[in-house]
Amino acid sequence: MRLPNHVYDILKWIALICIPAVATFYVALASVWGWPYADEVAKTANAVCVLIGALIGISTAQYYKDV
Repeated sequence: MRLPNHVYDILKWIALICIPAVATFYVALASVWGWPYADEVAKTANAVCVLIGALIGISTAQYYKDV
């Protein structure tokens, strides 16, 4: 599996910046405003980031194997 550069860049941005920022925002405000499932949101965001990171890692390994 080899991802095109633009897909790789988007997934990397989502996994490294977007998801952690949104999850941190939700968890921080959940305690203030009494929003539900703060722990579940944090764990889910973590799992999604790990999944995207694994896909990026596989793509990177394939790229360097072919080069």
